[in-house]
Amino acid sequence: MAGKSKLPALVLNPEEKERLEALRTSRAAPVREVERARVLLEYYAGNNPSAIQRALKVSRVTIYHYLHKALEMGVESALADSFHRPKEPVITSADKAWVVHLACTKPKELGYAAELWTRQALAAHVRRQAQAADHPNLARAAKATVQRILDEQHLQPHKVKYYLERRDPEFESKMKEVLLVYREVMLQNQAVSAGATDPTVITVSVDEKPGVQAIENTAPDLPPVPTQYAAVGRDHEYKRHGTLSILASLDLHDGQVIARVEERHRSREFVALLKDLDAHYPPGMTIRIILDNHSAHISQETRAYLATRPNRFHYVHTPKHGSWLNLVETLFGKMAHTFLRQIRVASKAELKERILLGIAEINDLGDS
Repeated sequence: MAGKSKLPALVLNPEEKERLEALRTSRAAPVREVERARVLLEYYAGNNPSAIQRALKVSRVTIYHYLHKALEMGVESALADSFHRPKEPVITSADKAWVVHLACTKPKELGYAAELWTRQALAAHVRRQAQAADHPNLARAAKATVQRILDEQHLQPHKVKYYLERRDPEFESKMKEVLLVYREVMLQNQAVSAGATDPTVITVSVDEKPGVQAIENTAPDLPPVPTQYAAVGRDHEYKRHGTLSILASLDLHDGQVIARVEERHRSREFVALLKDLDAHYPPGMTIRIILDNHSAHISQETRAYLATRPNRFHYVHTPKHGSWLNLVETLFGKMAHTFLRQIRVASKAELKERILLGIAEINDLGDS
C-alpha cells in the first residue's frame, strides 16, 4: 500500500477546482495543461505521487514539478509554462556588419520594388541570402534579431509603428482574470464596510520602479521672490550619485504600502519584500499578489522561499505589455508627481531616506 505524501495538502477554492475540472475533460485546451489539471486534481483528491503515476502514466519528476509549482505559486502558475533562459547568441560581428550594410542599401538596388525596407522584408532577405553571403548564423534570423542588430547602430531604415515582440496570445483571458480579482476585492471591501468579517484572502499589487536617480545640485536652489521670480531658480549643472529601485506592495483593501528601497531588484530583493508581507499579515491568511512576469518573481531563488510557505502566496500575473492593469502603477505615479518630482539629494542614502519618508506620509494619509 502506497504511503502518504510528505508534501503539504493542496488547497483549492471553488473557482480553481471548477477550472481544473473543466480542463481535465477539455478537448480544446493544450495537452500539457490537461495533464497538469489531472495531476493536481488527483493530488487534491488525496492520491500520492506514486498512485498518480500509475493512474496517469506520468513520470514522478513531472508530477513533483507540477505539485511544487502549485503549492508555491498557485494553480494558475502551475498550469502555465515556466520561464526559461534563451540560448547564448552565436551571431558574430561580421554577421552584424552585413545586416547593417543591407539596411543602409535601398531594396530597389537589390532588385525589389520597394523604395524602403520594412522589418519583415529585410529579415526575409537576410534569411534567403545568408548562406550565399557566407553568414550561416543568420539563416534562421527572425525579425527581432535583425531589429536588435539595427538598434545597436541606431539605424531605422523603416518607420516603426508597432512593438517588436508579439502581444501575449492569452492577453484577453489574463486581463479578464485580473479584472475579476479587482471586482472581488471591491465586493469584499463593501462587505467589510457593511459589517462582515475581514476576508481570509488579502490582495496586494506588487511591482518594481527601477532607476530612481540620486541627483545632487552643484549650486544652491534659489527660492521664488514675489513680483520678481515666480519659480525656484536652479543651476543647470548637477552631479549623479547612481540609482535606486523601489519595490512596493499596495494593499487593495486599505491602501497600505509596504516597500523596500534597494540598490538592485533581483530575486533576493523580491524575496525580502515577500518576507515583509509574510510578517505583516496574520498567519493562515492567503496573500494574493498581482504582479508581472519579471524573472525575479518566478526564479529558483524566489520559488525556494515560496516552498517554505506553501499556500501562503497566490500569484495572479498580468499579461505581457499589460503593466497598466497593475494598480501599483498608480502608486508609482503618485510618488513621481509628489515627492520624487525634481528631487535633489546629496547621496543615495539620503534618497533612500526621502523615499521611505514619502511612503510613510502616503500611509499616514491613508490612515487619516
